[in-house]
Amino acid sequence: MEKKFLQKLLIDVAEGRLTPDEAADRLKTLPYEDLDFVKIDTHRDIRTGRGEVVFGIGKTPKQVAAIMKRQSENASLVITTKVGPEYYEAAKETVPEGLTYYEKAGLLVYKTEEDGIESGALYQGDGAPAPSVAVVCAGTADIPIAEEAAVTAELYGAKVERYNDVGVAGIHRLFDKLEDIRKASVIIVVAGMEGALSSVVGGLADVPVIAVPTSVGYGASMGGLAALLTMLNSCSLGVSVVNIDNGFGAGYLASMIIEGSDRCP
Repeated sequence: MEKKFLQKLLIDVAEGRLTPDEAADRLKTLPYEDLDFVKIDTHRDIRTGRGEVVFGIGKTPKQVAAIMKRQSENASLVITTKVGPEYYEAAKETVPEGLTYYEKAGLLVYKTEEDGIESGALYQGDGAPAPSVAVVCAGTADIPIAEEAAVTAELYGAKVERYNDVGVAGIHRLFDKLEDIRKASVIIVVAGMEGALSSVVGGLADVPVIAVPTSVGYGASMGGLAALLTMLNSCSLGVSVVNIDNGFGAGYLASMIIEGSDRCP
């Protein structure tokens, strides 16, 4: 349940369109709704300003479809992460309108046209350059995680610019885009192998850098652990690190930073 839904409900009671009993009936699922296999946190948007997100791994397509159907009844944006196209096929049987599957990002999204957040909507400025997120991706194999980050930030209203295949093995490719990358308000760096790109970018930029290690690499990369440790041990200041392959977490955090900066006087 979104905050704006609750506000409308209270206005309807105050103006006589709903009785208190009718409003209470609509609120009976707070703070969560038990669907047997899952307890949906219907109160999260009211607490944090954003609704609960569905982590797809470990859930069946049928379970995800049931969760998204219920969430879509009181929310304008519902996101499921880390899923394949079979989840979209199952969900569109129960939520036929407003569904989009982002194949590269592995994101299944429900968004209403009238209420959904548009990319760049977080900025309500006065003509100055809009705050933006630069998603800097080391190699082509890292693009799925980079896209997860980019699409997530866009879904939450951030303006996003993408810079793919600019890893340290051909660092001139990064330098060719550096002037544009530096214009961003937040930079997300996605890299596998040794994960050095985040330290390089962090040493060249004056904005927050969110490092995302990926599981891309040979045996000694240990499924992304080597990149994670490199990023955690960065000597560049202003670099924070999310978990391996957590593009969603990086995009979510970047959009929060943009939203927070827009509230500053």
